[in-house]
Amino acid sequence: MAVVVNMPRLSDTMEEGTVATWLKKVGDKVEEGDILAEIETDKATMEFESFNEGTLLHIGVQEGETTKVDELLAIIGEAGEDISGLLNGGSAPVEAPVEAPASAEAAPAAEAPAQELPEGVVVVTMPRLSDTMEEGTVATWLKKVGDTVEEGDILAEIETDKATMEFESFQSGTLLEIGLQEGESAKVDSLLAIIGPAGTDVSGVASGFSAPAAKTEAAPKAEAPKAAAPAAAKTEAKPSAPKPTPVTANGRIFVSPLAKKLAEEKGINLTKVQGTGENGRIVKRDIENYEPAAAVSESAAVTSFAVAGEEKTEEVKNSSMRKAIAKSLGKSKFTAPHFYLNIEVDMDNAIASRKTINAIPDTKVSFNDMVVKACAMALVKHPQVNTTWDDNVTKFHSHIHVGVAVAVDDGLVVPVIKHTNALSLTQIGGSVRDLAGKARNKKIKPDEMSGSTFTVSNLGMFGIQSFTSIINQPNSAILSVGAIVQKPVVKDGQIVVGNTMMLTLACDHRTVDGAVGAQFLQTLKTFIENPVTMIA
Repeated sequence: MAVVVNMPRLSDTMEEGTVATWLKKVGDKVEEGDILAEIETDKATMEFESFNEGTLLHIGVQEGETTKVDELLAIIGEAGEDISGLLNGGSAPVEAPVEAPASAEAAPAAEAPAQELPEGVVVVTMPRLSDTMEEGTVATWLKKVGDTVEEGDILAEIETDKATMEFESFQSGTLLEIGLQEGESAKVDSLLAIIGPAGTDVSGVASGFSAPAAKTEAAPKAEAPKAAAPAAAKTEAKPSAPKPTPVTANGRIFVSPLAKKLAEEKGINLTKVQGTGENGRIVKRDIENYEPAAAVSESAAVTSFAVAGEEKTEEVKNSSMRKAIAKSLGKSKFTAPHFYLNIEVDMDNAIASRKTINAIPDTKVSFNDMVVKACAMALVKHPQVNTTWDDNVTKFHSHIHVGVAVAVDDGLVVPVIKHTNALSLTQIGGSVRDLAGKARNKKIKPDEMSGSTFTVSNLGMFGIQSFTSIINQPNSAILSVGAIVQKPVVKDGQIVVGNTMMLTLACDHRTVDGAVGAQFLQTLKTFIENPVTMIA
C-alpha cells in the first residue's frame, strides 16, 4: 500500500523546507534507511532518510522548490500501483516524524503513559539537553539494535540547537528498538529508543507510544561532550583546515551516508579522502572535491583569469549558524531601540601594568581580560545596565555574567564567564581562553553559552579603532572595544606620544537612559586607566 511522505520538521524552528537534491528518482527502489533527498531547513541542509521500503512512485517537490512542513513530499509504494486517488486528495498512511509537546525537564528515560510495558522494558525519550532545546537530531548512534547497554554507556550523539552532545543511558539491558535514524529529528520527549530484556517483543510499544505531558521542573545540566566518536558533520560546516587522514575507530571510517554513496558511485577509495567535516568526518563536499594526487598537481599548474569587464555572481548557501545569527540580531536590532556612547581611554598605565603582571611565571593577562574585569566591576556600581527588558517588568540581575564574543568559522558565538566580578584577572583570562578554544573546536556546552547579563565584543586585534555592535539580547548593553592606538595626546599641558583606546557602548533605551550609560562608561574608564584597582 502506498505511503505518503511529507516534508519533515528537521529543526525546532523549521516551518518550510527546500529540496536541495533528490538522491532517488521516480521508479527507483527505496530501502528503509536510504537517503531520499537533501532538505534545506532554516538551520542546515540535512539528509532525509526513508522509513519505508518500496518504489518511489511520485515526487511532489522538485529540486530547488520549497514547501511547508507536513506537505506532500513524495509517495512510496509498490511498482505500478495506482496513486491517482492520493494525488487528487485521497488518503494513505503518512510517514512523518514523531512530535511531542516540549518539556522543561530532561527525560532520558520515561515510561510510556497509558500503556502497560512488558516487564523490564523502558522507553527512552528525546532528552532536553539545553535550556532552549525543543527538538533534537540524532547525529550518530553508538549502539545498534541487539547491542547490550550498560548504565552510563553512550547511546547516541544528539544535535541540539546549540551543540552536538553525547547522551548516556540511565538503564541497563538490550537495545530493542531505535525510534529515530541518524540525521532525523524529533521533539523533546518523543520516542528515541526502547531498552529491555533481550528477545522482548516491543512491536506494540513503539506504535502505541505517546509523549508525556509537559513538565515544569528545571532541566539538569548536560555533561560535556566526550571524544568517544565524531558527531555527524553538518552539511555546511567550514572547518579551518582538513584533517591529514580520515578519522577511524575500530577499523570504521567516519563518513556520512551520502558521501559514502557518492564515493561508491565514483569508485573513490575512502581511505584516500581527507575529511573536512566535524572531527574529520568525510562529507559530501569532500567526495565532490576529491582529486587524485597527480590530477591535483596538474590542475594546480593552470591559472585562470577573468575576462576584463566580466560580471560574475556566486551563490553560497547560508550555514545554520549564519541563519541563527541573522534571526537573533535582526530581532534585537528591530525590537530594541539602540543608542550609542563613545569614550576614549588612556592605556599607558594598562600597558605598563600588563607588562608587570605577565612577567610573573605562568601568568598571562590580555587587555581584553582587563576590559572584561573592569566591566564586571562597573556593573556592580551601575546595576541599571545589568538588566533585562520584559514587556511588563525590568529584571535586575544580582549576578554578573559577562559574555565574550568569539569569532568561529561559521559566524559568532558568545561564551559566558559566570560571576565575573568575583574572578581575578588571571582567572578571567584562563576562562576566556578555555571557552574560546572550546567554541572554535565545537566542544562548548550549551550552558557555557547561556545566561549572560552583559557582553563584550573586541575587534581591536584586527586593527579596528572604533565600531558599534548590536545588543546580544536579553542583555541591555554591549561594549565594543577598539584597537590601542599610539598618537599625540595632551598631558599636563604638553603634547606627548600616548596610547589610547576607543570604547563604544550600545544601550537598550528601554532599560538604560543616556545619563546612566554615560556614568557607566566613566566608571569603566576609571578602572581601566587605573589597573591597580582591579588586581585582586
